[in-house]
Amino acid sequence: MESAVLIDTAIVSYALGPDSEWKSTCQRFLRRAEAGEFRAYASVEMVQELVHHRLGRTGDRQRSAQQGRDAAASCTLLNFDREVPDLSLELIERFPAVRCRDAVHAATAIAYGIERIASTDRAFDDIPGLTRVDPLNFT
Repeated sequence: MESAVLIDTAIVSYALGPDSEWKSTCQRFLRRAEAGEFRAYASVEMVQELVHHRLGRTGDRQRSAQQGRDAAASCTLLNFDREVPDLSLELIERFPAVRCRDAVHAATAIAYGIERIASTDRAFDDIPGLTRVDPLNFT
């Protein structure tokens, strides 16, 4: 899947969040996905994680849920089956910098044969079989 990219939650969170060094970069990246420049995928965990963070930040249940729906509609969601949690646990054991939800995103990408993951998080850099795509330098 050469033009496939799995989207980490951080990309969507920065795009929706308050002004930051990443906000406009992540918004541009997501617009490119919507324009069809590449195939955007996400773990179903991305939606859950996004809504969790947005709800905690804003307290607005309806808006947070709608942002989750919008994020889900903007990419192809990939199933969370038995292979994903098993692989994510292996990643957690092998790579100390990888947190639990990041391990799920990475495991999803690996399980589905997606070699690139868009993220601002360098924890993905050490995972064999994955190439982290910095939205700032995405080509």
